[in-house]
Amino acid sequence: MKSRTCRVEGILIVQRRAVTAVLAAAALLLTAGCSSGDGEDPGDGNSAPASSPEPGTSASASGRAGEEAPPPAKGSVKVVRTVTEGLKTPWGLAPLPEGDLLVSSRDEGTITRVDGETGKKTELGSVPGVAPAGEGGLMGLALSPSYASDHMVYAYFTSDSDNRIVRMLYDEKRPAGEQLGAPDTVFRGIPKGTNHNGGRIAFGPDKMLYAGTGETYVTELAQDKKSTGGKILRLTPDGEPAPGNPFDSPVYSYGHRNVQGLAWDSKQRLFASEFGQDTWDELNHIKPGDNYGWPDAEGKSDDSEYHSPVDQWKTDEASPSGIAYAEGSIWMAGLRGKRLWRIPLDGTEASAESQAFLEDDYGRLRTVVSAGGNKLWLVTSETDGRGTPGSGDDRILQLEVT
Repeated sequence: MKSRTCRVEGILIVQRRAVTAVLAAAALLLTAGCSSGDGEDPGDGNSAPASSPEPGTSASASGRAGEEAPPPAKGSVKVVRTVTEGLKTPWGLAPLPEGDLLVSSRDEGTITRVDGETGKKTELGSVPGVAPAGEGGLMGLALSPSYASDHMVYAYFTSDSDNRIVRMLYDEKRPAGEQLGAPDTVFRGIPKGTNHNGGRIAFGPDKMLYAGTGETYVTELAQDKKSTGGKILRLTPDGEPAPGNPFDSPVYSYGHRNVQGLAWDSKQRLFASEFGQDTWDELNHIKPGDNYGWPDAEGKSDDSEYHSPVDQWKTDEASPSGIAYAEGSIWMAGLRGKRLWRIPLDGTEASAESQAFLEDDYGRLRTVVSAGGNKLWLVTSETDGRGTPGSGDDRILQLEVT
């Protein structure tokens, strides 16, 4: 399916006309003095994008010219070590600058700091207002883009009345268990339900806050652009609709069923994982203002009104949650599928068939986060009420991509 095209800003047209004129003059001078058989565009035909770049990207980042070569069609991943064990319903993961990790407990409503080297766990405190129920509770975590100076931790959680996003001061000088300040609500009113609460949050390259939400089994919400359910939202750090949003609202994209994974590639393009219903789970490339089809389309469709997924899987093979980008591929954690998927990318398309790793080795997999370079953090989810917890569950693993 085709995605919608963003309009070109007039200033870009002027710039391109100016550049075109200069290049044309240069070409005449060159052809007057010599002849070359190398006259083809060195890119792939898209070196001058016809549309404005996505928020958070540059014009060159949104095109394909000059892009790094696609990754090999085959690769592998191995577990380097178990970082820590004995976590209860872990959900969100936020790496701290010094190498430690913050992890949320969905059902307990707490945030724990995990020493990145020793695995020692220190509970920072509970988040007031969390009301766990079904798939709801304390979910996504993200550090402020100004964390080095403001020490703010953002969290997405289910309250008695809605799903909301708050921020809290993390004060390491306070006693253990009391290190989280009172939550300041930056965005509220996201529909809540027993299931399909979304929950993933992340700051993008543009320093805006992105949130994946669910339609809470009220399918019509996904197509209602006035609702924040079944959407990807884009907000300022203070919770206002981000500048440049397509509908002058918090909504960035719509037509989603339940978004639980957000990640950007090396060219600052946004990807998201999405639960299907009975047939297809999806990995999507997200474009501002695009409609991703739910409930009218599940998986790939020939209807040009909807943006087709990069790849799709049977629901028993995936049921995807977190995603991360590393070494030219998206890595996607599978809950029901109990495996880690690798989707190699060529631009915004899959360059080869996806590969599955760690199948049934660690049970349900909830969250995967880049640890820099060829390293990943992976969080298991056997204690979420749908797994079969064993000794040591749940855990954080460090992976190496090869």
